[in-house]
Amino acid sequence: MGARSFIFDLNGTMINDMEYHVRAWYQVLNEELNAGLSWDEVKSHMYGKNEELLVRVFGKDRFTREQTDRISSVKEKKYQEAFRPHLELIAGLPAFLQRAKKAGIPMAIGSAAIPLNIDFVLDNLDIRHYFSVIVSAHDVIVSKPDPETYLRAAELLDAQPADCLVFEDAPKGVEAALRAGMKCIVLTTMHEREEFGNYPNVAGIVRDYTDPLLNDFFL
Repeated sequence: MGARSFIFDLNGTMINDMEYHVRAWYQVLNEELNAGLSWDEVKSHMYGKNEELLVRVFGKDRFTREQTDRISSVKEKKYQEAFRPHLELIAGLPAFLQRAKKAGIPMAIGSAAIPLNIDFVLDNLDIRHYFSVIVSAHDVIVSKPDPETYLRAAELLDAQPADCLVFEDAPKGVEAALRAGMKCIVLTTMHEREEFGNYPNVAGIVRDYTDPLLNDFFL
């Protein structure tokens, strides 16, 4: 069951921060933009690029490019300020990354996050050296559940999609991996196991990286 390359989503997969993203968006959408969304409604939009989220909520022509960038900046500032004191890798991930590096497994990040948030994690936690490829929201035309993020990561890793194992926390991300032709390990940081039952590419569901199931992927 070993994989030749690992591709990691970031938020909710490497760090357990999705609640902070939901909270920041909830504040911006309701307090500043008067969207009138419930917590669960905001949570349902937690995938893809920031601009894609705004289009889903308000329609295509509600905001100019400059307004979208400003809203995104405000949201990310709220998120980083709130989450910074809690910034740490999910349990078991430091050792897992070291083991993969020692085994010579190329690793990439394939995330819908903007570079600002990716840098926030990689540089503050000093883990950039593990990843030879980083694909952010700025590197793709359409984000997850479109497969472009993961296909782009595989291309830059010089790997075949079937040889890549994706680590994800969200159904839309698992769908993106499925459409890219990749198996997926699911982290249940924000979603329940039952939400992934219809995805045939799920190779395992774990709470964190201490799960013994992950040993199979080094064989």
